[in-house]
Amino acid sequence: MDERADWAAMRDRRMAEPGAEEAYDAARLAFELGRAVRELRERRGWSQSQLAQTSGMTQSAVARFEAGGTVPTLPVLERLAAALDVSLSVSFEPRDAAA
Repeated sequence: MDERADWAAMRDRRMAEPGAEEAYDAARLAFELGRAVRELRERRGWSQSQLAQTSGMTQSAVARFEAGGTVPTLPVLERLAAALDVSLSVSFEPRDAAA
């Protein structure tokens, strides 16, 4: 069996474990939020330090957030949105058209 097949099999076993899908979804959400903030920061031409100072955070906290290493609280998201001069929108939407 090649390495790719081994990896796929391991991933399938892990995803079948209780709680794995929820953990994966949380990690995906953290990554997507971090990526969105990084893109907004870069469009402004700001460094992580500049965003940190403007939002009342540390540079290392901004770096962890942008890397998807933390799941932020709503107050943190609000501070980042205010610093970046954007609106924060939180919504609930159906997962698929049949829901």
